[in-house]
Amino acid sequence: MSQGCGCKNTDRYVSFEGIDCDGNARQIMACIDRHLAIPGRNNVFWDYFNKKRAGGSGPKPDDLFLIHSNINQVRELFETWEDQEAMALLVQLEEECC
Repeated sequence: MSQGCGCKNTDRYVSFEGIDCDGNARQIMACIDRHLAIPGRNNVFWDYFNKKRAGGSGPKPDDLFLIHSNINQVRELFETWEDQEAMALLVQLEEECC
């Protein structure tokens, strides 16, 4: 690529300044909790997830790490129940913080 092309290289990992990754992760966890409180939406995986979240199988992970580690399952939960608002939050969290 030519130095004079006028292209702008950006790197989202340069700074997380102004991004509330922890707060956004808490919002995602609230969405998960809301879904799992509805009868029929919980299963063995979500039991495991909640045990891990509480620190039941080792050190208690922070919300961002736990979501990042299980992002496909979280995405599937929101897609299955057509929760567009939660999905938008998840996409934002993934793009900005994961």
